[in-house]
Amino acid sequence: MDYSNIFYAIILMLIIPIGLYFYINITELLSPKISKKSKKSIAPWFWIAPALIILIVFLVYPVINTFMLSFMNANSTKFIGLDNYKFIFTDEKMLVALRNNLIWVVFFTFITVSMGICLAVITNAVKYEIAVKAIIFLPSAISFVAAGVIWKFMYAYKPAGEAQIGTLNALLSIFMKNFKPQAWLFNPTLNNWALIIVGIWIWTGYAMIILSAGLKGIPNSILEAARIDGANNLTIFLKIILPMLSNTITVVTTTLIIMVLKIFDIVYVMTNGNLGTEVIANRMYKEMFSARNYGRASAIAIFLLFAIIPVMIINIKRFVRRK
Repeated sequence: MDYSNIFYAIILMLIIPIGLYFYINITELLSPKISKKSKKSIAPWFWIAPALIILIVFLVYPVINTFMLSFMNANSTKFIGLDNYKFIFTDEKMLVALRNNLIWVVFFTFITVSMGICLAVITNAVKYEIAVKAIIFLPSAISFVAAGVIWKFMYAYKPAGEAQIGTLNALLSIFMKNFKPQAWLFNPTLNNWALIIVGIWIWTGYAMIILSAGLKGIPNSILEAARIDGANNLTIFLKIILPMLSNTITVVTTTLIIMVLKIFDIVYVMTNGNLGTEVIANRMYKEMFSARNYGRASAIAIFLLFAIIPVMIINIKRFVRRK
């Protein structure tokens, strides 16, 4: 057994806290010696310097390096210009991945946010609110990999006439007499929707909790005034609750879009992108570790980054406006 990696990990675990300890003490010693004029402008940089260094080393440098590699060939030895980016929009498998990601972004986001709003309104009115919300939120605590394994058993398929071990086929066979068991993950017309359902199952609880917090921020006096004026529950929901929840809905929506653009675990565990279920992150993984084409993998990573940036900007602008 090779213990070198363990040894290096232990050394690193010791060096970082010891280094930070000495850095803090040195900073404390130097702070009084800085003049009052420059203290306000210089002193804060002493404290944020470690975080900036970590950010540059582990985030900024990898992004710049990946951007440079995206213009290189498969083994990063030759400059090939925009060929890797051309591959993203011309390769058949990449086009399937782009289409699937678009389906995920539109339907997953819309259904999850809609269900989150409805559940937030309903659970706020039930007697055992905390317990009900905890049960609905529970899937959000499960990792995507674990959720993929669970739902792979749910979608398990056996030919008609055999005992169905998949929960979904077994239940439908019981309640529908003429039902023919479906190979949910192997049917190209169903498999993408089957995967999206898993994502909805995981993230609906998260959307409900955030939206429920926003719902509790709406003053009861406004709702009561609307009821006194003769507004029914549907009118109150459409004319008062939704407009006053718009900021929270935007935050939840943009968060889900960012997450779903990077979706990987569910697809990798359940289908590995086969039979028309490929997504962008899964395609990037295959180009990197299966095809060993670092140029294409880097280009896909940069494309994914630029796809996420506009959504992040919208979110940041919303936060600035609220502040």
